[in-house]
Amino acid sequence: MFYGLSKFLKQLLPKQLFYRGLLIVALPIIILQVTISIVFFDSLWIKTNIGMTRALVGEIKTFIDTYNKEGVDQSFVENTFEQYLDIDVVYFQDEKFSDLMNEKWYSPIDRSLRRELKSKHLKYWFDTSKFKNKINLKIQNGDDYFEFFIPRERLTSTSVRIFALWITLPAILIVAIAIIFLKNQTRPIKKLAEASKKFGRGEDIEEFVPSGASEIRQAGYEFEKMRKRILRHLNQRSEMLSGISHDLRTPLTRMKLQLALIKDKNLIDRFSSDIDEMEKMLNEYLQFSSESNKEQNEEFEFNKLILDVIDNFNNNMIKFNNGEKFYFNGRKLSIKRCLNNLIENSTKFSNNIEIEFLKLKGNILIILEDNGPGIPIQERENVFKPFYKIDKSRSEKSSSVGLGLSISSDIIRSHGGKIELSDSKLGGLKVVISLPF
Repeated sequence: MFYGLSKFLKQLLPKQLFYRGLLIVALPIIILQVTISIVFFDSLWIKTNIGMTRALVGEIKTFIDTYNKEGVDQSFVENTFEQYLDIDVVYFQDEKFSDLMNEKWYSPIDRSLRRELKSKHLKYWFDTSKFKNKINLKIQNGDDYFEFFIPRERLTSTSVRIFALWITLPAILIVAIAIIFLKNQTRPIKKLAEASKKFGRGEDIEEFVPSGASEIRQAGYEFEKMRKRILRHLNQRSEMLSGISHDLRTPLTRMKLQLALIKDKNLIDRFSSDIDEMEKMLNEYLQFSSESNKEQNEEFEFNKLILDVIDNFNNNMIKFNNGEKFYFNGRKLSIKRCLNNLIENSTKFSNNIEIEFLKLKGNILIILEDNGPGIPIQERENVFKPFYKIDKSRSEKSSSVGLGLSISSDIIRSHGGKIELSDSKLGGLKVVISLPF
């Protein structure tokens, strides 16, 4: 039960830190202001209005009773009432009285006045909105009626406007200050998140300068240290492997020269194929290493890049479902190499290839399907390992060295994306590349 309630509340709460912080600051202020307002209106304003209305109705009832007494100078009573109570009175004789009125149930003044007039058993009609500073009230008196023009301040306290002003303005001011403060506090977190996102996608970023609170600064310093360690490690790895690959070319060349001295043709052919395969491995890795180290991010049209790669194969069996035109920021040559490796693998083992480009929910998808033999489920993770081959016969047919998928996976992951293999609707292999933008 509590888990379900907690899950429901989490769905209602905002997801961003700024709005959560604003909610923490603003919600108590709003609750406090509403509570104070309810207490004020209930215990002070409404009760005060009721008391003032009761006193006024009592005065009017006294006036009518005095006016109707025998032997009383009615003009004197009327003048006294107008002079000392500031209420204008008009007496209408032989005038038809109607108590039909538009009752405003939402108005506290109307409710209080109506309740007090009924308690005095008076037949009445009134309008509290016709005049700005006066309230028009009619009271039946036998076949005649009185019409009173009462100052509005006799029924309600004018301090409510001042109270509403003073209770609203400070709340707005506090919330405005909180918004400015929270904006300044969340901005460094957004900068850190943006830098992490770019670095995760393999983009070159300048040295990150931490700012904000001490905890956020500490996180920024640790991120910068981590970024430098990762870059240093990647550079050392690439330089070491490039050096090893370069140094191995010399003994391979010597081995080729020594093969020329061997007279056994079968032995020469067997050794030559092994040496050629090793040389192809070294050349492929050296090419990838040099490209990835030198290439910078650039903005390019992704759809056109796919079309350029397909055109290079000059293969009518490749069908491309071109989606919405989209510009992507990344290492163009590396992504082109990745697509080239994947399409080349498909052309070697199939004669029907379909490629689709989609854009959805912050990611672009490149889906490649073919009708080839596919890759067994248990081998789909292994094929991304360097120099791994599913079976020797397939490798000989394709002259593969086992680096194509490994390099493709490395390129996609360096851009913050992922590459997945599954069964195709065409009967072969389905490759799905997902890249964030």
